[in-house]
Amino acid sequence: MTIKSIIKSTGAYLPEKILTNQDLEKMVDTTDEWITQRSGIKQRHIAADDETTADMAIHAARQALEGSGLKPEEIDGVIVATTTPDQTFPAVAVKVQAALGLPAGMAFDLQAVCTGFVYALSVADNFIKAGQAKRIIVVGAEKMSSIVDWNDRTTCVLFADGAGAVVLEGQDSGKDVSPRGIHSTHLYAKGEQRDLLYTDGGPSSTGTAGHIVMQGREVFKYAVAYMADAVNEALKENNVSADQVDWLVPHQANLRIIEATAKKLKLSMDKVVVTVDHHGNTSAASIPLALHEAVSDGRIKEGDLLLLEAMGGGLTWGSALVRF
Repeated sequence: MTIKSIIKSTGAYLPEKILTNQDLEKMVDTTDEWITQRSGIKQRHIAADDETTADMAIHAARQALEGSGLKPEEIDGVIVATTTPDQTFPAVAVKVQAALGLPAGMAFDLQAVCTGFVYALSVADNFIKAGQAKRIIVVGAEKMSSIVDWNDRTTCVLFADGAGAVVLEGQDSGKDVSPRGIHSTHLYAKGEQRDLLYTDGGPSSTGTAGHIVMQGREVFKYAVAYMADAVNEALKENNVSADQVDWLVPHQANLRIIEATAKKLKLSMDKVVVTVDHHGNTSAASIPLALHEAVSDGRIKEGDLLLLEAMGGGLTWGSALVRF
């Protein structure tokens, strides 16, 4: 018997406030043309001052739970990928657990920055395959606006807020890639490159959250190479070719990175889910937000073969091959 983790449903939440490039022109020395040319971003959602990462995570998780048709008592755990928790502790996940009325079970946060959702998906998948859980809600949620230096025009134009979620359920399945489910996940990190993308603060160093610092050119270079490598590994592991993939669902950091990765894989942009233009870079929330949008508008259908991939601070990167 082979157990596979099926994505039963998706959920998402975006804050009400929309910040356009024209709005940013009034805040920092930048232009719509400059932002669009370098990132592909036209607008992004920004959480209200009193709106927390947990608030957004709860909205997305609740929508995913309702879409699954499951009852709260049927959920065994919650994993939240975030780099912007409400507090140093407790975890955002326990707030989601309490708000949804879930029974006692695992609830914890995971931090791999923009690769966080792929990491969390992999961890949840392994809990399910090991028989330690049957159903897990996996959330990516971020309030990146809280760690952005709004005077730094190179980073404040990129990042945004939001949350996305999926409900995973273990089901008996075959061994090849024809059945639904997560077929493989591939996770990496290279700590020697941690200074390419980081925050200049933390509880044990400055006692503050700090702000995002990024060497954009270097990050771009490694992002294209690492994400293509991770995707190629997923294809090789499952003995499938790129033309068998129905949709690439990448981390939404930068349109140029997405296009360069697709080109390296010889994938048409018609097979790539792109939301960065209206979501911005929501870090760990970007893949589940993109997935939910494409499922909701009918692009992604049950049975489609998906490739998820991301890279973030650490540097971390990873991929997942999923039959939706």
